[in-house]
Amino acid sequence: MSITKPLLLAAATVTLGACATIPKPLEGNFTPVTTASAQQGGAGGTKVRWGGEIIKTEPGPQETCFYILSQTLDSQARPSGDKSDNQGRFVACREGFYDPEVFTRGREISVTGTIHGTVSQKVGDFDYAYPRVEADVVYLWPKRVVYNYPPGYYDPFWGPGFGPYWGGPYWGGWGGYGGYYPRRVIVVPRPVPRR
Repeated sequence: MSITKPLLLAAATVTLGACATIPKPLEGNFTPVTTASAQQGGAGGTKVRWGGEIIKTEPGPQETCFYILSQTLDSQARPSGDKSDNQGRFVACREGFYDPEVFTRGREISVTGTIHGTVSQKVGDFDYAYPRVEADVVYLWPKRVVYNYPPGYYDPFWGPGFGPYWGGPYWGGWGGYGGYYPRRVIVVPRPVPRR
């Protein structure tokens, strides 16, 4: 039984993991304060790096405020992209104009800045206390591109392309010749244009 392919797969995974770095503007040391704890007060003046999905973007005369559904950040400081990973909400405001047609609802964003109290706004009929971040960095992530491949798509690391030992007749359960291959989704980020 050849172990070359599993070793190559492991090496590729380690190499890709090493490439996962935080973008320069988002680097730094930040206090691990959650939006939920910031809602209770007492975190004013704390430097944070938060992110999530934009709910709405509101430009004002001097600054633009981003209302954000908070999510856990991954090793690149990018929001997880998982809507079930709800960490509450927060608002981040930064000096200048940011176009709501670019910073649209649903886009992923990470910010760094300092907590300055809370802002109360209605969510339905509920008065919600948004922790407010005075942002020094607003980082809009590129849209995730989703490719849907049909069942049975050839991939050397899945199903019959992996040989008779992995997913073949010797392993039974998943894959195998003539077996069922679940639909997979591959996500590839597009490069973000620099401002």
